Parts: sequence; C-alpha cells; structure tokens
Amino acid sequence: MTSYLSRVLVVVFCVFGVSGTSALSRSNDKPFDYYVLSLSWSPTYCTSKAGRRDRTQCQSNRRFAFVVHGLWPQYENGWPKFCQTNQRWVGRGQIKRMLDIMPSKRLIIHEWKKHGTCSRLGQKGYFKLTRQLYKKILTPARYLAPSRPLLITPETLVSDYVKTNKGLKASMMSVQCGNSRGRGRLSELRICFSKNGEFRDCGVNERRRCRAESLVLPPVR
Repeated sequence: MTSYLSRVLVVVFCVFGVSGTSALSRSNDKPFDYYVLSLSWSPTYCTSKAGRRDRTQCQSNRRFAFVVHGLWPQYENGWPKFCQTNQRWVGRGQIKRMLDIMPSKRLIIHEWKKHGTCSRLGQKGYFKLTRQLYKKILTPARYLAPSRPLLITPETLVSDYVKTNKGLKASMMSVQCGNSRGRGRLSELRICFSKNGEFRDCGVNERRRCRAESLVLPPVR
C-alpha cells in the first residue's frame, strides 16, 4: 500500500508541479506579439499613500504629468514575465538616464526584471526603445501641465490623443481608472506598438479598460 501511494504522489507531482513549471517556461520562451507602453498620470499616484512618501516623483522640483510606467512585451492574449537573463543588475548610470521620464529607481529596476527581460533586446536596448516610443507620442496641450483638476470622459482623452498623433486610433489605446463606474481618477493610458515601433491595434489584454462615466485628472503640482 505504501509503495502504491508513493507512486501516486510521484505522478501527481509530475502532473501539477513539473508540467506547470514547464508550461510557464515555454510561455516565456514564446516570441511575443507587440508592446504596450503604459503611461501613468503622475498626479493621481502622488495623491496616494505611496505617492505622498515618494520624494523623487512627488516632492521634486520637476512637476510630472504623464510618466512612463513601463514597456511591456505582450502576447495577443497574455504576456511573458520575469524571463531568464544574466543582466539582473540595473546600473546607477542607466537608472539616472531614465529618471526624467520614469522617476522612480525602484520602478525602473522592477520593470526591467519583470518585463524588460522578456523583450530580448538586452537592458540597454530595452530602455532605449522605451524612450524612443515615449518620445514618439505627442501629448495634447491640455495634459502637459494642468494647474487645475481636469474633468473629462475616457472617450475625450482617447479622442484628444487621436487628433494629436497621426496614425493613432482608438483601438490602439486603453484608458485605466481602476473599477470606477461613476467618476474615477485616471491612472494610466496604455498605447500599443508593433515590434517595429509603429502604432497598432491592442490585443485581448487591453480590453479591460476604464468604464467610468467621467474622469478626474488631479492637477500637476
């Protein structure tokens, strides 16, 4: 009986342990399909408990509006994360070069480990592409440095970006505001790019988007 139970446990371990790990590994090894550049509305973050303690982003001399949250390799459905790499360490120089658009040392390190490692670009190439795609996006004037709260709809935000950026369409963006349904605060604007750096339609991952009737954008301070 003991021998039989042992064999059963071995089978269960192989099915649910080893095979599960292998599936994850194969998923991360699979070539991804596109990128998402996630832009955070910094004033929303700075009103949060974490933001109030963040001196670099929320208590500096620079007044941040949209900043880079991250550049994420995506599958059409799902995404890879924490891919294998021999570049675990993010150097001080690399961090310093990114702080103007990604003002958080901890975030820069986290985004490289979780998403950048899956880009297959290497650390230098990943952060270079992040900056290139960020610079490719033209920010509509009203979002550059508003001194008062903005009250808009998610559709208005998307429309403003479509009008300002040639080739950008509503299907290529996803507005995020948490689970709000009435009035919500803008947290992120996600924009989809091909692996060649061109605007493209988003995949299944971005279908979950803001459903609020209106959006409040706290002012830049």
